[in-house]
Amino acid sequence: MRILLLLLTSVLVASTAPADEGMWLFNDLPLELLQRRHGFEPDARWAEHLMRASVRFNSGGSGSFISSSGLVLTNHHVGADTLHKLSTADRNLMQDGFLAVTADAELKAPDLELSQLISIRDVTAEVQAAVGAETSAGAAATARRAVMARLEKSATEPGRLRGQVVTLYGGARYHLYQYRLYTDVRLVWAPETAIAFFGGDADNFEYPRYCLDACIFRVWEAGQPASTPDFLRWSADGPQENDVVFVSGNPARTSRIQTVAALKHQRDHVLPATLDRLRRYEILLQQYSLRGTEAARRARDDLFSIQNSRKARLGMLAGLQDPRVMQIKTAAEQELLQAIRQNSELQQLAGAWDRVAATAAQSAEQSPGIPSIRSTLLRFALQLRQLAEEDQLPDEERLPEFSDASRASLEQQLFSDAPVYADLEQVLLAEWISELLETRGADDPLCTEILAGLSGAERAAAAISNSQLSDPAVRRKLATAGLQAIRQSADPLLQIAALINPEVRSDREAADALAEQDRQAYASIAEAGFAVRGTSVYPDATFTLRLSFGPVSGYEQNGRAIPAWTTIGEAWEHQQQHAGQTDYALPASWEQAHAKLNLQTPFNFVCTADIIGGNSGSPVVNREGELVGLIFDGNIQSLPGNYIYTDRQARAVSVHSSAIREALRVVYRANRIVEELGR
Repeated sequence: MRILLLLLTSVLVASTAPADEGMWLFNDLPLELLQRRHGFEPDARWAEHLMRASVRFNSGGSGSFISSSGLVLTNHHVGADTLHKLSTADRNLMQDGFLAVTADAELKAPDLELSQLISIRDVTAEVQAAVGAETSAGAAATARRAVMARLEKSATEPGRLRGQVVTLYGGARYHLYQYRLYTDVRLVWAPETAIAFFGGDADNFEYPRYCLDACIFRVWEAGQPASTPDFLRWSADGPQENDVVFVSGNPARTSRIQTVAALKHQRDHVLPATLDRLRRYEILLQQYSLRGTEAARRARDDLFSIQNSRKARLGMLAGLQDPRVMQIKTAAEQELLQAIRQNSELQQLAGAWDRVAATAAQSAEQSPGIPSIRSTLLRFALQLRQLAEEDQLPDEERLPEFSDASRASLEQQLFSDAPVYADLEQVLLAEWISELLETRGADDPLCTEILAGLSGAERAAAAISNSQLSDPAVRRKLATAGLQAIRQSADPLLQIAALINPEVRSDREAADALAEQDRQAYASIAEAGFAVRGTSVYPDATFTLRLSFGPVSGYEQNGRAIPAWTTIGEAWEHQQQHAGQTDYALPASWEQAHAKLNLQTPFNFVCTADIIGGNSGSPVVNREGELVGLIFDGNIQSLPGNYIYTDRQARAVSVHSSAIREALRVVYRANRIVEELGR
C-alpha cells in the first residue's frame, strides 16, 4: 500500500506534536495528559455520565443513548444484523430502510442485547491468588477460570445485570465490569443502504466519504420505552477544525503489547490463513448471491461482514509485512529488554519474551483442527451439545460462555426466532465439509464418519433438509431435555456435532493452555513496562468501554490536502464523478429532497482519535459532553492500528451530528425522532 508507506515513514521521524495515542480505561483516564495537551480535565461526573450514556451491542459494535426515553444511536452497519433478521422477501429493510411513525410501530429485534457499563472494580489480587508459581498452564487456566466465574456470578442478576472479568495488560491486571442489560430492543429508524454505505466496498476504509452510516433503536422495559437518564444531548453545530473531541466506545482487539515473535507469528501464519478463509467464503457468498434477488438479500449481511473483515486484515497484514513497522517494534522491545537486564530486581522478567516465542512456535506447529463453523444450524447443534455437557458441571468448572453469568445472553441467541434460510445453510455447510476434507484429507476417519458414504454436497443437503433445528421451539425443548435426549436424537446436525465435539473440545483445551502461557508471560512483560516507563499507560483493547480523543484535523495524501470535512452537497458531486458505477447512486428519497436540504451541512469528518474495529457506532462528543458525531470507519492509513499508532495520516471517520439531524428532518420527515433527540 503506497499510502501505508507514507504513514510509517512518519513514525521514524520525531514529531513536534505528540500523538493522541491511547484507548483509555474509564476508571483510569489520563487527566494530566489531557490537561497538558488540550487544556481540559474532565471531572468524575463528566466521565461517569459518558460511561453510562454509552452502550455495547452484542452483535458487535458500540452505541449511545440519545434521549431520556431509551433512544440509541449506532451505525447502520452495526444494526445490519438486526435489519437482516427483520427483513423478508417482501420487505427488505436493509435495502429500503425503515421508519417507525409511532412507538407502537417500532420493530422488536429477535435477539439483540445491549450492555450499559455501570461499575468497574479491580479484582487482580483475587484472580492472581488462584494461580500458584508452580501450577501448570492447563491447571492455571482452570483455576483462573473458576475464580473469574465466581466473581462474575456475584455481579450477575439474570436478565438484568451481568458481571464480566476483563483481562488487561496481557494478564497483569483484572477488572470486574458490571453491565446493565437491555434485551427488549426495537428498531426505530434506518436509512437505505445506498446512502448508509454510499460508495460501497470501493470507498470502504477510504476518505473523503459521504455516508449516513447511522440507525436508531430504542430500549424498552416492562412494555414501555425505558427511562435512560444518562443520555447525550445533541450539539447545536458540532465541532470546529482543531477542536478536541472524545470517542467513547468498545474497541475490539489490539495487539500492541505483543512481542516481535508474536507479531511474526501473526504475519506469517495467522493472518494469511485468516485471509485465505475469508476469500473462500467471500467467493462462495458472491456465487450464491447470483442465484437471484432473494438469494442476494439473504447473503447480504454475511457478505458485507466478510468483505469488511478481509479488507481490514489486508491492511493489518500490510503493516506487519512492512520492514519499518517491525524495525519500530524491534527497537522498542530491545530498549525495554536492555533496561530490565540492567536492573537486578527486574532481570528475571526477561525470560517472558522467550516464553512468548515458545508459545508462538507451538501454535504454528498445531494441526489445523476443526474449521470455524459458519452454518448457523450446525453452530446451534454444537452449542446444544456443549450446553448439555457443561450443565453437568459446577458453574466454576464450565467454559465461560456456558457459565451462569453468560447463560441469559447465550439463550437469547440460541433460542432466537430470527429466520434461518435452508438453501444458504446448505451452501455454508457443504463448504465447511469441503474445507474439512481439504485440511484433513478425505480418508481421515472423522471425515469418513461425517460424509457417511455421501459427497460433501449431498451430506449437507441431507443434513439441512432432515434437521428440525431451524425451529427455536425444538432447540429450546432439546436444551431443557438435557444431554441424554441430545445423545439419542436422530437429528443429523446433532449427530455431526457429536462427531466433531471431542476434537473441538480438545482444540479448545490446547488453545486455552497456550493462552494461559501467554497470559503469564505478558503479565511479566507488562510489569516490566510499568517498572521502566511508569503505570500511566493504556492496555490493549478488549471489546470493553474505552475513551479516545484527538482534534478534528485533515491530512495530506499524495501531495494533496485532505479536508477534515465533507458536505451533503458534495455527495452529489461524488455521484456524478462515478456516474454509472454500482454503489454510487443516491437513493430516490435523497434526490427528491435535494432542493430542500442545506447542502452546506457537514456530512462526514475525521479526527485523530485512536480507534479500531468495535468502535463502530461510538459517539463522538465535545468538552461539554454533547454529541457531535458518530464513528463509522477508519481510513486506510489507520488499518495497521492493531499493532502501531500514528496520527500523521491515520484518521477516525464520523458522520456529523448535523447531517444526521438534517437527514431525519428533511429527507425522512422523522419529526417524532427529531423532537426527542437530546431530551
